[in-house]
Amino acid sequence: MSELPVTSIAEVISKMEAISAQLPESDGLACFNRMYLEVTEKVDAQVKAGFFADPAFVTQLDVTFANLYFTAADAAGQPETVPTAWRPLVEQRADKKIEQIQFALAGMNAHINHDLPIAVVQTCLALGTSPAEGDHHADYQKVDQLLETIQQSVRESFEDKPELLLDRHLRAVGNLISTWSICSARDLAWSNSLLLWQVRGDALAYQLVCDGLAANTDLASHLLLVEV
Repeated sequence: MSELPVTSIAEVISKMEAISAQLPESDGLACFNRMYLEVTEKVDAQVKAGFFADPAFVTQLDVTFANLYFTAADAAGQPETVPTAWRPLVEQRADKKIEQIQFALAGMNAHINHDLPIAVVQTCLALGTSPAEGDHHADYQKVDQLLETIQQSVRESFEDKPELLLDRHLRAVGNLISTWSICSARDLAWSNSLLLWQVRGDALAYQLVCDGLAANTDLASHLLLVEV
């Protein structure tokens, strides 16, 4: 996998497709990548359709956000170098006792609860704006609509498994994933982006907040990936 950062949504999609082509379907990282690719394609289509009030902001955020994921994916061959927030998923990605939907949600947990606040700040700095300006928050919330639809369809496909009623393991997984909400995670991520924005000029404070996000995300991913 190339370690060069992508610079457009088209490049984001291309790199995700390359990751999918290189990994077995059951690989934990591949499970998340498939969901993320679907989301990115929907965001790309809506940017082109004029759905967002500030397409330049959404595009920059999408690319910045994706590059944080690609940093983790590029390092996956050496788990000890993977960012803390992504390490549970990378370290357990080959565990056949973990359901694919658990991998997908653990990836979303790492990417939203850790990467997203950082991406918002980096995007605002790159564009010379701030999270509170213009339609940034409104456009951010529009993405929630796309994500909620996808998460719901994934959950329904899992819950529709005929063996779910008979398999205690699958019922336990269903109970586990029902406790995780993408919209709640994104609401918290926005709040954390505002906190990061406030301390952006203090390198130590900024790093302490990032470290706290990483530690909390690491713990949550371990819980999402528990063998039940």
